[in-house]
Amino acid sequence: MFSKQMDKRIAAYQRELIETHYAEVDNMYKQIRGWRHDYRNHIQTMKAYAASGDMEAIKAYLDALDTDLSTVDTVIKTGNAMADAILNSKISLANSKHIPVQADAHIPLALKTSELDLCVIIGNLFDNAIEASLELPEEQRMIRVYMDMKNTQLYISFTNFTASKKRTKINGRFRTTKGEGHGFGLVRMDNIIERHDGYISRNSEDGAFTTEILLPQACHSSPQSGASSPK
Repeated sequence: MFSKQMDKRIAAYQRELIETHYAEVDNMYKQIRGWRHDYRNHIQTMKAYAASGDMEAIKAYLDALDTDLSTVDTVIKTGNAMADAILNSKISLANSKHIPVQADAHIPLALKTSELDLCVIIGNLFDNAIEASLELPEEQRMIRVYMDMKNTQLYISFTNFTASKKRTKINGRFRTTKGEGHGFGLVRMDNIIERHDGYISRNSEDGAFTTEILLPQACHSSPQSGASSPK
């Protein structure tokens, strides 16, 4: 009986992951279609300037495009390919829901933590932050992400504002707001951290919810690069 219940919970969790991933991919495709549409308009505008021989207008238009491109560039480059993929897809999803994200992440290329485990941890943290943010008016929403090495440990910090001033813990864990049958992702994330002999801290205070994680790494190298998303 217990095994069947666990199988159902795993299946439900996997369905949620697939649905979330589909939403992320669909949003990225919409952005690409928007860029293609804008690209055509930009070409037509510059063709018109070229036809009239107005080189100054073309130069001014190119300068404006260059400035515009720098303001919409939300790509996060941490130094780790898997972290880049999951962070950028989640940031894209958050932006589509009008949730600003401030991200500062610097991660070594090689980690002891597997790509699958890293995906589960970052994915769950982001999904929970997005869900909590949607309960707030748009002008109050914000997710802050920070990832870096602290000696030989990978440090992960997620902070988001919440509608409630302070959440309470039940049996040492904050109760999920998703209802009955949910929260399996949090349990799986906690199990991964425990398996890696890591540390996790969750704090709810003054309308903000913060999760901090430390994951020991066998070795680490200096991060190759880091980037912050637009504020």
